[in-house]
Amino acid sequence: MAAKTAAQMVQDAKSRVQNLTPEQVADELARGAVLVDIREPAEHAQTGVIPGSVSAPRGMLEFYADPSSPYHRPEFDPDRRVILHCAAGGRSALAADTLQQMGYTNVAHLDGGITAWAEAGQPVEKPGAS
Repeated sequence: MAAKTAAQMVQDAKSRVQNLTPEQVADELARGAVLVDIREPAEHAQTGVIPGSVSAPRGMLEFYADPSSPYHRPEFDPDRRVILHCAAGGRSALAADTLQQMGYTNVAHLDGGITAWAEAGQPVEKPGAS
């Protein structure tokens, strides 16, 4: 099997997961979906966060999502609608694909990430802002 580039892996993942627009994500959040921010904490400080999102850095996602893991977090429920986002949509597509492999059946990602969210005029909170 030929080696794949990261870009090819993202494209493959996007073909297997649901890719949502900012408007679709906003609608789903209003209906109770959980939004998981898989960016690193330093990225939150730089670009802000989507209000109500749950932070789960990509490196811990599988552990947080696995109910048998000592690191499992209750926000992760295989029966709940879970939407992931990152900065531009690559990592979240890969992460959504991973959750599907773990048995999550109602998972999607924000195509374009927080960048597309902010460009669409959706709210972004800056850390420490009140």
